[in-house]
Amino acid sequence: MAVPKSKVSKSRRNKRAANWKIEAVDLIACPQCGELIQSHRVCKNCGYYDGKQAVEIKQKSEK
Repeated sequence: MAVPKSKVSKSRRNKRAANWKIEAVDLIACPQCGELIQSHRVCKNCGYYDGKQAVEIKQKSEK
């Protein structure tokens, strides 16, 4: 049966989770239109991925 040899203090226990941080997403410029996008994603502005048209983007009609 697993039994701890000594008590783990609250500060020592909480230090384990202290370094789990959320990192900012790296953005790159779309080679087609220059819009900032996440790497390895289809551009929401022009619909291109890896130099090819991946998604047809519909233009918003103004009322």
